[in-house]
Amino acid sequence: MSGLLSVDAALKNILATVRPLPAETISLAEAYNRVIAEDIISPISLPPFDNSAMDGYALYFEDCASADQQNPATLPVAMDIPAGAAPIEPLQRGGAARIMTGAPIPAGANAVVPVEDTDDDWGKGERSPAPANVQVYRSLRCGENIRRAGENIAAGDCVMRAGTVIGPAEIGMLAGIGCAKVAVIRQPKVVILSSGDELVDVHAALEPGQIRDTNSYTLAGLVRGAGGIPIRLPIARDSLPAIRALYRRALEINPDLIISTAGVSVGAADLVKVVMDELGDIDFWRINMRPGKPLAFGSLQGLPFFGLPGNPVSTMVTFEVLVRPALAKIAGREIKQRVVKATLAADMRSDGRRSYNRITLERADGQLVARSTGIQSSGALMSMVLADGLAVIPEGVTMLPAGAIVDVHLLRDFE
Repeated sequence: MSGLLSVDAALKNILATVRPLPAETISLAEAYNRVIAEDIISPISLPPFDNSAMDGYALYFEDCASADQQNPATLPVAMDIPAGAAPIEPLQRGGAARIMTGAPIPAGANAVVPVEDTDDDWGKGERSPAPANVQVYRSLRCGENIRRAGENIAAGDCVMRAGTVIGPAEIGMLAGIGCAKVAVIRQPKVVILSSGDELVDVHAALEPGQIRDTNSYTLAGLVRGAGGIPIRLPIARDSLPAIRALYRRALEINPDLIISTAGVSVGAADLVKVVMDELGDIDFWRINMRPGKPLAFGSLQGLPFFGLPGNPVSTMVTFEVLVRPALAKIAGREIKQRVVKATLAADMRSDGRRSYNRITLERADGQLVARSTGIQSSGALMSMVLADGLAVIPEGVTMLPAGAIVDVHLLRDFE
């Protein structure tokens, strides 16, 4: 449509403007879901020593080469090695060492026979003192049931690259190499602003003509889910002093991003625009997307700023399409949108703008099938509650027939 900025051009402009945050060092216990700021090199090998993968007996595999149930190999037990202890002598040929899982392999031993393949009944009850001799009922391969030093990682290996999001496995690996503190990208602080005489907070009773402020709570959840720290400020009334005070308070917090809703559409009674122009350099865009055509983007005293449309669905869709990628870049996260292909269960219409229709997904005959959540009004927040994703109708297309394949931006994990 004439005069409308494309979604792709808007996103390109936004991503060219925002910058990643610097690093901070935190304890490993605080590191879950944080983004690693620099490559992590292991100072040690893991495992740090050859160790047993089984409860059993360390031995020379050659000493039981022909052992079986009828002709077991009988070996004297020369030592007993519990986990946490280290053998002080090598194991001599013809002998065996009782050993627990994870305990160091004595020098010379080249295999471990599981306890269940011996005559020791240790595995059937409480562990008793090691016997004088052990009978081994099968042959072994060289290296069997031994975890070699460094087979997981070697000293000097890069175990994680910058940009990795730390999950439980990453925390375990960092603990294993002794990384008690880790450098991560600082979490972005995001101030969320709401204004309007019609708005009241969630705990307030509704008077005639009033509605509750849903957008600031919705945005707080979206920001938190994207790895940011949301900071909601109280609602400002529709007066220039109140809105000016709200924006100045936001700047005093020194956040990394500011998001407001409403006050950016053409023809709005826009005290918000006046304050934006006073405090920063803001572009007002009309974007070729539905819902969410009006958008403001720029900076307030050098801080990135988004002015999102006020309708609840428009707020959420513009966040998903335009704000989430920007926040990912600021937070040092991979910029990606989870997109799957799905087949439309029924005709789907648009007004020619790139449309993001709320849909549910189901799997049928090995394919994903997309069904409309119903009313697609930008004020119908229930359509987002029900939605698994957003079906994208391209620019210039006013109708896609049932059976058409569409891109779906996932809003939640679906399987």
